[in-house]
Amino acid sequence: MNDIYVLDACALVALIKGEQGADVVRNVIYKNVRGSAIILMHEINLLEVYYGFFRERGKNYANRKLEQCVEFFTTIQGLTSSVFTEAGRLKVTYKLSLADAIFLAQASISNGTVLTADHHEMDIVEQNENIVFKWIR
Repeated sequence: MNDIYVLDACALVALIKGEQGADVVRNVIYKNVRGSAIILMHEINLLEVYYGFFRERGKNYANRKLEQCVEFFTTIQGLTSSVFTEAGRLKVTYKLSLADAIFLAQASISNGTVLTADHHEMDIVEQNENIVFKWIR
């Protein structure tokens, strides 16, 4: 059975920018390429990455980066009813951003491992939820 990982926007940004933790994300991508892992990313979290690059460097740069990275994971589009209700619960319980709530709900419903660097919002979730975290830094 393949390991399932769910990417947070900060994990993908670390990979693209070569920031601390990029090696952890790269190792998970290698597992995916070898067929021993599945990587998921919700389109809302991908949008966070896209608009950040668009704001910083413009549309062409954002489009180029998007094209370069989407082949390494499955983009989840829309919300299943399970992710919808779980995201709502997580958002209310932990006062998360909508994107973070969706990302965590997707991980929870998929029995996936969260790949993130966002200790500020996620430490309390890790302490109180049955969600597995893999910290990139």
